[in-house]
Amino acid sequence: MALRKYKPTTAGTRWRIGNAYAEVTTNKPEKSLLEAKSKTGGRTSSGRLTMRYRGGGHKQKYRIIDFKRNKEGAATVQSVEYDPNRTAFIALVQYADGEKRYILAPQGLQVGATVVSGDKVAPEVGNCLPLKNMPLGTNVHNIELQPGQGGKMARSAGASAQLANKEEKYAILKMPSGELRKVLVNCVATVGVVSNSDHFLQSMGKAGRNRWKGIKPRNRGVAMNPVDHPMGGGEGRASGGQPRSRNGQYSKGLKTRKKGKSTDKMIIQRKNGKKLAK
Repeated sequence: MALRKYKPTTAGTRWRIGNAYAEVTTNKPEKSLLEAKSKTGGRTSSGRLTMRYRGGGHKQKYRIIDFKRNKEGAATVQSVEYDPNRTAFIALVQYADGEKRYILAPQGLQVGATVVSGDKVAPEVGNCLPLKNMPLGTNVHNIELQPGQGGKMARSAGASAQLANKEEKYAILKMPSGELRKVLVNCVATVGVVSNSDHFLQSMGKAGRNRWKGIKPRNRGVAMNPVDHPMGGGEGRASGGQPRSRNGQYSKGLKTRKKGKSTDKMIIQRKNGKKLAK
């Protein structure tokens, strides 16, 4: 991926580092794979505000992505496109019978390339196959947690997991966080690393670009009154004490994973290197 550093012709472009979109081949999405997407403004169906600092933003349409990759056979890549709903790029593929689908575009996928889904498929970039048929050390993304469920893990820009080992009915994956996790070998995944890996290096340049994304300015807790936030109040510029959320949950050092979760047995080693007790 290529980044673009803007000339400081305005205050908003002085610090802006954007995407050059070198991989993107078209700016017109496939109409048959679009759905309407309504804005919530952080409000529920009853109109109550449950998520603050959301509202406005550019109008968007949702692109229907094939996370299951359950159609067997070869498909040709027609285009690589930008998707406003995710950090990664998407690829439009067309099958021999004329059906078109969107998939997550892996890094290095070119227009005209062929991607295949199935049980006995070569482990090449863009191909989708069960973990049991992949060689050790393969980088994969869009990984299923349950067979037939569709990809759930490693779907954002630059993400991938590495197939570290296979034990009976489980494959051991090293996740992007460093966690070692067991997944059923019958689960499918797509070979390769998700595109747009330099996404994290981008800089908005100005607050207005976040407003285009539907993100409103966020008030600091220490600038509020005690009735509004646990960190509010005090004489002068008080630090606010232990950093915490509006409902009092500590933001540093507090474990938020529920104890005794059923999937704890699938985690061999946490991202901090600590091995879970069997």
